[in-house]
Amino acid sequence: MTSPLLYISYDGMLEPLGQSQVLAYLERLAAGRPIHLLSFEKPEDWAQRGARDALAARIAGAGIHWHPRRYHKRPSAVATGWDIGIGVLVGLWLVLRHRIGIVHARSYVPAVMALALKRLAGVNFVFDMRGFWADERVDGGLWPRDGRMYRVAKWFERRFLLGADHVVSLTHAAVAEMQRFDYLQGRMPPVTVIPTCADLSRFAPIDGQRDPQHFTLGYVGSAGTWYLFDATVAAFRALQRLRPDARLLIVNRNEHALIRTKLQAGGIDPATVELLQAEPAAIPGLMARMDAAVFFIKPVFSKQASAPTKLGEFLGCGIPCLANTGVGDMAAILRQDRVGIAVDAMDDASLQQGITDLLALCADPGVRERCVASAQAHFSLEEGVARYRAIYQSLGSAR
Repeated sequence: MTSPLLYISYDGMLEPLGQSQVLAYLERLAAGRPIHLLSFEKPEDWAQRGARDALAARIAGAGIHWHPRRYHKRPSAVATGWDIGIGVLVGLWLVLRHRIGIVHARSYVPAVMALALKRLAGVNFVFDMRGFWADERVDGGLWPRDGRMYRVAKWFERRFLLGADHVVSLTHAAVAEMQRFDYLQGRMPPVTVIPTCADLSRFAPIDGQRDPQHFTLGYVGSAGTWYLFDATVAAFRALQRLRPDARLLIVNRNEHALIRTKLQAGGIDPATVELLQAEPAAIPGLMARMDAAVFFIKPVFSKQASAPTKLGEFLGCGIPCLANTGVGDMAAILRQDRVGIAVDAMDDASLQQGITDLLALCADPGVRERCVASAQAHFSLEEGVARYRAIYQSLGSAR
């Protein structure tokens, strides 16, 4: 008998990330296994009654049992502790009521709940890391590296890795790093690498959308936090030196003022830039207008465990990318599959060479087919689902 699964996500299903990186997988996995989904929904999302009812119908239609709970934000530590307590209580009731044998925790806060359930009820625990979360807090300037919160989070990380029956990592680079952890010497848990995948039935090439009069460089997503938008501006400036006809197409949700400020500071003519806000369904069509894409991510320690979703989406649409090294497996994929350029530095000379190489790559008649093939090899949602299914089957039933 197939063991039921409890999936715990601290991200809400009413958020775009929850729908693309949780539901998209679970809808396919539910065909072969009873799935219970415990998520924490933000009050402002939950207040949207129409969207909430539509999502509940979608989840129920997939055969998934949804158990939403409210996400609490303030005061931060107390609120998170409260949510963890609620998660453990609800999770324990679900485990006992439905004879659940596997608990899948998406990132660190759900992992606290899952580890407690493993101790209390003997379930198998899948730790889906989603990156080195504690180190992200430090690299993002939220915690000091010598602070108490970081030490506590790393203590929990150690317990998660030692207690997990299976670990999921977004990158091979993160696995290599974990293999160097002293406490995992001779005790490394089974690990499967599953990057943030894309629905390649949506993110696929669309012919006839590019402007033959201009070379269009594309940018999609956030321009702050981990993303180095100043380097993107400098890269576009370098592109305009080689291709005066170049245009920059930016798709971003809510940072337009910041983006305009940075473009102005970089001396970019506003007439050469198109800045748009778009719904998720419109993104593939906008990507189809791009000749190439650009994005740069801070190459800090924690980003070894990151796999930017947009990389798979760009490649699926047949778009070569200009990015940087030091971020997960990204540079290795771009270079080995010959689908993009990864620069080692972001000074003017490096970016000028990167743009030169990108233009040469875009002139290669086989590059778009290689991009699609690379996306299929590394970022296919169906392949990600198959890997998750194999993990669950390997664990069997703990009940």
